[in-house]
Amino acid sequence: MSLTRTERNRPPLRCCCLISANTKEPEGQDSVQVWHGTSLLTDGMTWELGHLPPVCDAKYKLWQKTLRLKDENFTGSGEWPLWKTDLQTAQCLDRAPTCPACKDANRIKESVFASAGQEAAGRALLATPSPAPPLQKAAPSQGAHRVPAAFPPQSRSEEPRAAMERMQQVVARARGAFNSGRCRSLEFRLQQLKALERMVREKEKEILAAIKADLHKCGHNAYSHEILGVLGELALTMDKLPSWAAPRPVKKNLLTMRDEAYICPEPLGVVLIIGAWNYPFVLVMQPLIGAIAAGNAVVVKPSEISENTAQLVADLLPQYLDRELYPVVTGGVPETTELLTQRFDHILYTGNSAVGKIVMAAAAKHLTPVTLELGGKSPCYIDKDCDLAVACRRITWGKYMNCGQTCIAPDYVLCDPSIQSKVVENIKATLQEFYGEDVKSSPDYERIINKRHFRRVLGLLEGQKIAHGGEADEASCFIAPTILTDVSPESKVMEEEIFGPVLPILTVRSVEEAIEFINRREKPLALYVFSNNKKLIKRVISETSSGGVTGNDVIMHFFLSTLPFGGVGNSGMGAYHGKHSFETFSHRRACLIKDLKMEGTNKLRYPPSSQKKVDWAKFFLLKRFNKGRAGLVILALLGIVAAVIIKNHQSVLKRKALLIVLAVQRLGWLSVW
Repeated sequence: MSLTRTERNRPPLRCCCLISANTKEPEGQDSVQVWHGTSLLTDGMTWELGHLPPVCDAKYKLWQKTLRLKDENFTGSGEWPLWKTDLQTAQCLDRAPTCPACKDANRIKESVFASAGQEAAGRALLATPSPAPPLQKAAPSQGAHRVPAAFPPQSRSEEPRAAMERMQQVVARARGAFNSGRCRSLEFRLQQLKALERMVREKEKEILAAIKADLHKCGHNAYSHEILGVLGELALTMDKLPSWAAPRPVKKNLLTMRDEAYICPEPLGVVLIIGAWNYPFVLVMQPLIGAIAAGNAVVVKPSEISENTAQLVADLLPQYLDRELYPVVTGGVPETTELLTQRFDHILYTGNSAVGKIVMAAAAKHLTPVTLELGGKSPCYIDKDCDLAVACRRITWGKYMNCGQTCIAPDYVLCDPSIQSKVVENIKATLQEFYGEDVKSSPDYERIINKRHFRRVLGLLEGQKIAHGGEADEASCFIAPTILTDVSPESKVMEEEIFGPVLPILTVRSVEEAIEFINRREKPLALYVFSNNKKLIKRVISETSSGGVTGNDVIMHFFLSTLPFGGVGNSGMGAYHGKHSFETFSHRRACLIKDLKMEGTNKLRYPPSSQKKVDWAKFFLLKRFNKGRAGLVILALLGIVAAVIIKNHQSVLKRKALLIVLAVQRLGWLSVW
């Protein structure tokens, strides 16, 4: 089978993708996408099976295996089933799920990752490479096959072997430091948390500058969105850590009344935290605080997409925290891929569902538990019975904050057709109130993280009815706050998480229709309901499922540390924030300490068995006492009586014991369950 590409004057496509191919394509479309390491290369050349660019043997075999798997699914009609019309399709796996050329990313994602033999390739997609320079082409040879003279280097990344060795060393040092026991003491944990707080306060300007460089975020917004939350989490954790880490006594039954029973939180070991680029500081620091508080060693991997903040974190943490216990790993594909081959005791990943599956698959090899903070399309239902001005102001704040790049931002609005125009007008008025006449010049309005995401978001506007906004400037990655109306549920903008400043409005006739619409889709990370009717809000809560819910506001449940923050289903698993972070990174160890006395009571469980022993066991284990302290006294008396009965087997004592039990029952001191 020959793989060809029609020559066109455009830069080569470079994404984190797998191979796709087509043997009969319409004129002018690509038909070869060759994966070399982390890059998808369309180089205007002809390839055939068995003739590959100069890559390592492992990648050569993977390339062949991928084509073989695709060939098995070939329909015989001359086209691959998933690439019938557009062969530039690619799944770019980072915080936003697809590249601008993607046309059918969700089905491709499921097909690719369901295929056997793709696991190693999928792991390599965890980090996004930097834009590739133009390919250098070799002169045509006498044969039928041409190869590039040089492939683009892996920017900001090490060679795979060097990355592997460095990751092994980093994790080994962290595990050795953990095994030394120095991070287990409460004093050490508090000392490290205080040092982290000192770092945030002393390096505030540097942190704000890095965030501004990555996301064009002004100092006030960066402080309130990222630093304030970190300082609040530190203050809460340092205040409550002694009580969180203390053994917690549990209730006991009749047979364990004299014993010591408690739950002891203990650290898990070495944990991995993989951060996200949209809030590059707080989404690393908040879970790090919980992991330190629980007594773990932590390997920190910030997102390389927000490169300024990632480098700052790598520079600052070793200056304030224990270098061996809390190393920072930067870089791209080789580093992240190799990290996931190492054994950790817990992994917390913030990102999208596709990469979440890869992280979970890698963790499963070591039976490592995971916390996955993913995303999804978070719906926002507006009831006709509500204050639209207030509702739209709050929705506008949550949607366009951070240029829409917030995992729990309202992704789309559901409302009655009769109020759609009013919703649009109120949001437009609020946008002018927030950002003024010229949004682009407002210091409070951020930018899209990079040009690839800029093009992806802009592609979602194709064929849509734009009620407001739509202006864009690729040079500065600016997309104006945009409102879409009369959106079809089957449109492209409704197929993936938008993760940008675009708000589709869909109309529904009733709350029942809204609930049905929400339940037909994957479970979202957040859900929002606006109504004056609290019963309606609670009905939506009871009849839907999501990671979190806020009624009559958006995003605010994230800031309440007593609430767990996490997803469900496709939006994630596990949770953190406040005490929930401590519990996520702790093992709740069950502890029971007995003494060596009153051995007679144990004859109930020793052989030989008998019905009489079963009856006594049922009596001791299935009774519930409801008279408080008096009940505890009775429990103790009955325990003594039981010991005497079993030890001596004297009929007189048995009769007396039974009389005592009957008397207790008649007095109402004992209730039978």
